[in-house]
Amino acid sequence: MDNDSIRRRLEWGLVPAVPVPFRRAGIAEDAHRAYVTWMATQPVAGVAVWAHTGRGPHLSAEQRGVVLAAWRGALADKLVVAGANSVEMAREARAGGADALLAFPRRADAVAYHEALSAELPVIAFYLYDAAGGVPYDDAILHAILSLPNVIGIKVATLDSVITFQRIAAVLREHLDRLLITGEDRFLGYSILMGARAALIGMGSALTDLQARLLVAWRDRDYPTFFSLTSVFDGFGATTFAVPVEGYIRRMLWALAADGVIAEDACDDPWGPPLPAPEREAVRRAVRDARAARA
Repeated sequence: MDNDSIRRRLEWGLVPAVPVPFRRAGIAEDAHRAYVTWMATQPVAGVAVWAHTGRGPHLSAEQRGVVLAAWRGALADKLVVAGANSVEMAREARAGGADALLAFPRRADAVAYHEALSAELPVIAFYLYDAAGGVPYDDAILHAILSLPNVIGIKVATLDSVITFQRIAAVLREHLDRLLITGEDRFLGYSILMGARAALIGMGSALTDLQARLLVAWRDRDYPTFFSLTSVFDGFGATTFAVPVEGYIRRMLWALAADGVIAEDACDDPWGPPLPAPEREAVRRAVRDARAARA
């Protein structure tokens, strides 16, 4: 699939960065199958596997293969984006049928790194906040990356820096054939107001239909729906992307269980921090409240 086709399919679409359900240190295969089957019914442009939410660099090559095969098989008519932090991982993704790559940030030789990845598959660059392993690319680096012919656009996930998002949005206005893709779980609506035309986002892994509707509402100038859903997800994001932020992966699995998508006992994140039990009830309430608000 060429860059223009991928870009058209991404525009105004939601691409959930999907987690992997675990029981202790092993993939909960039944829950993963249930999740994949459910997501295939959702109004998404595709999914992103092996991203930060999916713990891609932590998974073994065998586990990554199992995850990618499941999603590729279920979403034959939709995009599958695979996270990559090396050419080897990019080649795994290409061999497994991924359509594009999400390039984990790299500090050294960032432009050459993106160019090497883009020789394997079309690339979405990734501006990620420091605490999650991101790199604060300056404007010159951003312009150079976005000028590479096989780069589709950039996903921006600053977590809490509206100023940084505004700066990157300004850079994108000089690259009108590249997509500004939001990954801003804590200010999703505002990031769309600032020019994002797609979302590749961990929060989209649950309550997926409502977040897809938010994007379409802005596209269609249905402002009452857009602002109503923005309020819903400002609240949901505040619960699921609370401190410690690295706990969000477990919280998103809890949200899927609360929504009846996966089993209640398939919500482990082997690499995340432990979370107190009351937080799970807070996530349950947030899911109920979001559903009730849009009933």
